[in-house]
Amino acid sequence: LLQRAREAALRENTSVNALVRDFLGRYVEARSRRIEALDQFEAVARGSHSASQEAWSRESLHERC
Repeated sequence: LLQRAREAALRENTSVNALVRDFLGRYVEARSRRIEALDQFEAVARGSHSASQEAWSRESLHERC
């Protein structure tokens, strides 16, 4: 894996350290965005007042009214 990273760094005219730093930065940013989106979704879900009292079935979800 390290050899392949060195080859990739060489092709991109950078260092393995820079590749790892870039990858980790993108990973952390993406993870933060996912967590924020989930938090927002949960806030909306807590604030909604669903009239549904029973679990939905596959058939009921596809019924035509």
